[in-house]
Amino acid sequence: MCPSDERSDRLGSMNPVACIRLRASAAAPAFPSRCRAAPQPPRSVSRLPPRASASTAGGMAKRRRLLLVPAISIAIGSFQYSLEKGSAKAEFTDMPALRGKDYGKTKMSYPDYTETESGLQYKDLRVGDGPSPKKGETVVIDWDGYTIGYYGRIFEARNKTKGGSFEGGDKEFFKFKVGSGQVIPAFEEAMTGMRPGGVRRIIVPPDIGYPDNDLNKLGPKPTTFSGQRALDFVLRNQGLIDKTLLFDIELIRIIPTQ
Repeated sequence: MCPSDERSDRLGSMNPVACIRLRASAAAPAFPSRCRAAPQPPRSVSRLPPRASASTAGGMAKRRRLLLVPAISIAIGSFQYSLEKGSAKAEFTDMPALRGKDYGKTKMSYPDYTETESGLQYKDLRVGDGPSPKKGETVVIDWDGYTIGYYGRIFEARNKTKGGSFEGGDKEFFKFKVGSGQVIPAFEEAMTGMRPGGVRRIIVPPDIGYPDNDLNKLGPKPTTFSGQRALDFVLRNQGLIDKTLLFDIELIRIIPTQ
């Protein structure tokens, strides 16, 4: 009997289910798979730059700060300059409607001072000796000046050099001829009755002070730039602040007319 017949007889004597399984296994022998794994798609390569290290990032931040600080300083400086320039322009603008006005402020008066018809108030701090100056005679004086109507700031000091701080030292005394119109009206009037060596304190309202609020027209003029600037600031404010001034005048000597 041939092998195929023998196989057929063996299959015929088996259970039908087992026979089907056997035939299926015989019909589909297991061969090793020759299929290769499907190629995987290449990974996408990131085009972003590599992350900077901590030290590099810190250096960049520091450079940014160094560039930012000067820019902010320049911007603030420009804004401040424009603001000050605009305020100064408005502060010193001549306003004719405000000339001579003091916004209803009452005139300062002191009971221990003598007031004249012109509005000058004076008090002798020290009485001198000798004759009083006459018209045409030259007087040599020393003087202090204060903006008594505006924070009492000093703009001239007697026997002192004026600057950022006061230092001892003589300075040239101020001279003028009585009745010649070289000084403000208050100074002319203050000489009346004074004697050499005497010291008189006067309170000067704007009407008998510097004409047209200009310290360059009549004396006395502060001898330092800082004093001129302090006085000029008060005088040029057209009615916005009180321009009342206080002077201490010391009569050093009288030069007779020759």
